[in-house]
Amino acid sequence: MLWFFMAVREIKKYPDPILKKKALPVKNIDGAIQRLIDDMLDTMYSAPGIGLAAPQVGESKRIIVVDVSAREEGRPLIILINPELIKAEGKVESEEGCLSVPGYVSKIHRAERVFVKGLDREGRPVEIEADGLLARALQHEIDHLNGILFIDRMSPIKREFFKKRYLRRLKAKV
Repeated sequence: MLWFFMAVREIKKYPDPILKKKALPVKNIDGAIQRLIDDMLDTMYSAPGIGLAAPQVGESKRIIVVDVSAREEGRPLIILINPELIKAEGKVESEEGCLSVPGYVSKIHRAERVFVKGLDREGRPVEIEADGLLARALQHEIDHLNGILFIDRMSPIKREFFKKRYLRRLKAKV
């Protein structure tokens, strides 16, 4: 009998250096990658969140998981390896948060519609056209793979205000 144990991993928090590094492409989808994907799903659902990128659990690998089905019915769970944002259209502003920046939300401009390519967990090519919350989540998670946090998309003034307030809050907890 085979037992598969998923594990909730620690979510790396800003200003952890791994969150600012560009993740490395996955070259071989092996058992370790499958376990990482399972752990990422368990971690995302336990948080709870709607998306997670491998760097957020300390792995410099180009893998994301996204599940917006609780907020947008009919949307499937998405697992993408080596995702690429191919096309982005339109512009929309909406409130955004992040599991790596807990307790903070801000209005962020994102593309309204996106076209993304990548591989599924079996290594098969996947193409996704998305709008709404799914488009926003895909852009957010792909940003993580490129070392970009949603706070990097705020205006410079808002970002400086955030950093001072957030870092002061972190110091108060220590």
